[in-house]
Amino acid sequence: MMHFSILFDNWDVFLTGFGNTLKSSLLALIGSFILGNFLAIMRLSTYRILRVISSGYIEFVRNIPLLLIVLIFFLAFPSMGIPLDGFTAGTIGLTVYTAAFIAEVLRAGILSIESGQTEAARASGLTYFQTLRFVILPQAIKIVIPPLGNQFLNLVKNSSVLSIVSGFDLMYYGDIIASETFVTFDVYIFVAVFYLILTIPLSFAVRYMESRLARNY
Repeated sequence: MMHFSILFDNWDVFLTGFGNTLKSSLLALIGSFILGNFLAIMRLSTYRILRVISSGYIEFVRNIPLLLIVLIFFLAFPSMGIPLDGFTAGTIGLTVYTAAFIAEVLRAGILSIESGQTEAARASGLTYFQTLRFVILPQAIKIVIPPLGNQFLNLVKNSSVLSIVSGFDLMYYGDIIASETFVTFDVYIFVAVFYLILTIPLSFAVRYMESRLARNY
């Protein structure tokens, strides 16, 4: 039988963790999307140095654990005189990690656009970056909405890594409540429900956007 009293007695604690998880996810989502766009553009640039930097970043970040990236910001940066609390270090690590995957998704979308559109845009007087901004990227983003949505869902779930560095997120407070009440199963079921409150609406929003764009197409 579920101990709902634990939920009600610690309602304010759960809400605090839920709010911090939501805040971290939104910040990381915006940051990773912006950074991912830059990385994708750099990877397709005509300048070799930009392609090398972007490729190196993406391959390095994609092939190491998210936890290690977060710990680098949480432990290494303070040793260099740049103090970061758990929430900030976790959010930055989450942003840096997710951006590498978003960059690859966007790159695939950009490559799927016919080269003739780029040539036509350049012939009309648009610069390379104007062509990307006004012609290529808007179409590419529409194409990659499903995999992009999956990355955003993964980001929300990956935000639980903040609990490792005392980021005061939902999982962090769930661990505390479980250790105090000694009722671990019920506590983590409640934590899972709060995560579902975040991920299910996002999942439906992605599906709605996908179906709407398909109808328009």
